[in-house]
Amino acid sequence: MDGFADIFPPPPPPPAGMDPDLSVGFILSPRFSILPFAGFIDCLRHAADVTDHSRQIYCHWTIVASTLEPVRASCDLEVLPQQILPDVSQFDYLIVAGGHLPWCLDLPPETYDYLRQAAKQNIPVVGLCTGSFILANAGLLDGRRCSVHTEHREQFVKLFPTVEAITDQAYIMDHGVITCPGGIAAIELAFTLIETRCGKARATKGLASLLVNNHQAAQHMLQRPYDHLTVCGNRRVEMAVELMERHFSTPFTIARLAQKLNVSERELNRAFKQHAGESPTVVWRKIRLAHGHWLLVNTSRTVTQIAMECGFADGAHFSRWFKKTHDESPAEFRKRRRHI
Repeated sequence: MDGFADIFPPPPPPPAGMDPDLSVGFILSPRFSILPFAGFIDCLRHAADVTDHSRQIYCHWTIVASTLEPVRASCDLEVLPQQILPDVSQFDYLIVAGGHLPWCLDLPPETYDYLRQAAKQNIPVVGLCTGSFILANAGLLDGRRCSVHTEHREQFVKLFPTVEAITDQAYIMDHGVITCPGGIAAIELAFTLIETRCGKARATKGLASLLVNNHQAAQHMLQRPYDHLTVCGNRRVEMAVELMERHFSTPFTIARLAQKLNVSERELNRAFKQHAGESPTVVWRKIRLAHGHWLLVNTSRTVTQIAMECGFADGAHFSRWFKKTHDESPAEFRKRRRHI
């Protein structure tokens, strides 16, 4: 591995004194579906660290169960749980991955009790794929709306007549219970939950890393100054913005960015001038400042911690650019927001 050090440099040390913004517990049902579970957890993985190092820094996840026996997926792969039903209050979301019916409903009573305990403590519970059947079976969907796959609607209605089954929505949130019919819709749900807890830049980093279609990703990046660049029609600019999203916390030179895209730095600058009206350096800085803005509003992290996550050399560098952009320092901005 030593020979690869210059190509794959070691990751920077994680920020000190900071807990994850998002903690997720997964429950895998018998014969669970791999795709929604894998898509969701990979979104977490990419959002959790800088570039592609996959450390659980900004997001944390674990697979919980009543025993540590392997759980067999519908495709015959087996996955080992990591913890025996820990204190549910440690999680921001508890996610149950459904699968083949009716086998996926065969969870032990203590697991059903665990789901009810989470709901009682106002911890959002999420059903992926036929996880909606499991949540309804636990009594958590009575009188509520839920998202189910078209193929399973008739079965669901017969089993749970007090629940309103919806088939044309990627996910539904109803009073702390979230349902998603599975497939790649799980990635869309993951984006939303990560965005809520970690900010849009971290969530969008996951979409870019997973090569989600630009048009689909653009739907999630409204209210951003560079939204139009993801679908501007110039593939070099679109790919550059994707790379900026993936490396917003560890930016490198524009020359290196151009090299990754197999174009000259001059060509890349010209393309950005044409489609963005400004240089790639400015666009990249706006991406990082937008995430810093979100962190100032939604977290209690210090300015220095925020600066480091957003790829600035130090707090002073971040503060200088933030003030140029917003006409006030980060400290002034945060103080004013708290008095609104």
